[in-house]
Parts: sequence; C-alpha cells; structure tokens
Amino acid sequence: MKIHEFKSEEQGVRIDKWLTEQASDWSRSLVQQWIQDGFVKVNGEITKSNYKIKQDDHVIIDEPPVKELEAEPEELNLDIVYEDSDVLVVNKPRGMVVHPAPGHPSGTLVNGLLAHCNDLSGINGVLRPGIVHRIDKDTSGLLMVAKNDLAHESLVNQLKAKTTKRRYIAIVSGVIPHDKGSIEAPIGRDPDDRQKMTVTEHHGRDAVTHFQVLERFEKYTHIACELETGRTHQIRAHMKYIGFPIVSDPKYGPRKKHDFPIVGQALHAEMLGFVHPRTEEELMFHAPIPEDLKECLIVAKNSH
Repeated sequence: MKIHEFKSEEQGVRIDKWLTEQASDWSRSLVQQWIQDGFVKVNGEITKSNYKIKQDDHVIIDEPPVKELEAEPEELNLDIVYEDSDVLVVNKPRGMVVHPAPGHPSGTLVNGLLAHCNDLSGINGVLRPGIVHRIDKDTSGLLMVAKNDLAHESLVNQLKAKTTKRRYIAIVSGVIPHDKGSIEAPIGRDPDDRQKMTVTEHHGRDAVTHFQVLERFEKYTHIACELETGRTHQIRAHMKYIGFPIVSDPKYGPRKKHDFPIVGQALHAEMLGFVHPRTEEELMFHAPIPEDLKECLIVAKNSH
C-alpha cells in the first residue's frame, strides 16, 4: 500500500497520468485497470481515471497482488503470419477460442501463444496475455498480439482512434441490392438473451460497419465488411439488423437447416493493417480464404 499527498504543481493533473509517472513499469492501461477495479482511492473513495488531483488529496494505492498464471502453455501449431520483438500476427482457425474462459480452459489461442513465446504483454491479465482484440470462436482470420506493454498500449490506442484496417469476408442470406453501404447502429446486450448482442439505443454503444458486395447469387451474397468500431459480434448483429444475416450463424442466422459445409458463421477476418508500435511502419497482412469458406461459396453459387 502506498499513500501520497500532492504538491501544488501537481494540481489539475489526471490521476491516471500522474500514477503512470510514478513507476517505470506502470503503464497507463494497467493503471486505468487498477482504478476501474477499485485499487486506487482518493480521500477514502474509489475514483475514476479522469479525476483531476487537488493539493490536499490523499491517495491510497493498493497495488493488486500478482496472480499466478492460470493459462498453461500448449503446443498448438499456430499459423503465425508475422512476428518480431514487439508484435505478432496470427491466423486463427475457425473453432478456436481466443483465451481461456469457463468451459474452455485449454486449447485456446492464448495456450498456444504461451508455448510459442514467453514474452507477451501483461496488461490484459493472466488469462489474456498479449490479447489486444478478439474474434469469435467460430470466426477465422487475423489477430494482432502484443509482446510487451508498449506495443499493447499502441495497438489499443490505434483501435480506439479507428486507424487500424480490419476487413472481413462473409456470405449472407438474401441478395443485397446495393453495391455498398454503411450500417451505423448502436449495439448492446440483447435483454432477452444475454449471450447475444442487438441493435439498441438502450445502453448501446456506437457501432459502424461498412460493407461491399463482391458477388451475388440467387439466394445469397458474398460480401466484404470493414470495421470502424469493434463491438462484440458487430458484423453478425449488424447484418441481421438489415435483414441479411450471415449464413450458418448459430446465434444470428436463419433457424432453418442449411447445406453449408461449415461449423459456425461464414465469416473470415481476411485483412489486418496497423502502424508498428516501435518503427511506425505501416503494416498490412492478408489471410487467404479457408477451405471451408471456399466450399460454402461453391454451395451458394449453385443454390437455386
């Protein structure tokens, strides 16, 4: 436990910024997580990251204990697209969970990453080391991973600033008449099913998806989607909202049986672009369409 009283020249500084400057290994994201979890108190009260300190404030910092790593390394033969000392880009297969969770304690991307390398950022905690963003279990494609806290903060900030490039390939039910369009509709938890997301003004967060038609079939449409925001299930919820749900989607797709040779939604994170956290080089990566999605395209093309 550390207690601090502020000097006059420190007045008006955001508490998360001030805390970050108190120790070289305290990143801003880590400090903000501590504040969110209630480990930082001002004058005996839990505070917020944007609180501006005053001269007579008393701050108590209960640095949380280091937890033992709960995710075990597993050799999983990951498809590593790119790697250096700061970042790693992996092509996740459909069916793989990103990090351990109830019901999925092993066989996750994190388990494989821990076996592949021992230098992953710690900002997201012991069960999500290095994980900056996620894609759903039954979505395949590209993910960026941070190997240190500097890289983690940079990549998170790029996501927040909407400067990363994320392009997905999908097959949807129905024939979209427009060649391209944008869906701007807030997404939040479905009040009738907490495991699903829905377009809602009630506690919904801004969400923007841009789509472009690649090919039309008699009953289906092959599209590309680019994310401006990264809400949970965003593309899946947005495409259902406009009446063109992703085929084979167990949560948001049509209830009727289908003939597509795929387990899970026909969705693939095909392109990922970001600025390198250290070199500031613009990086762009592509993951080829997996075989199961190619077979789905053949089925869609031949459907009558």
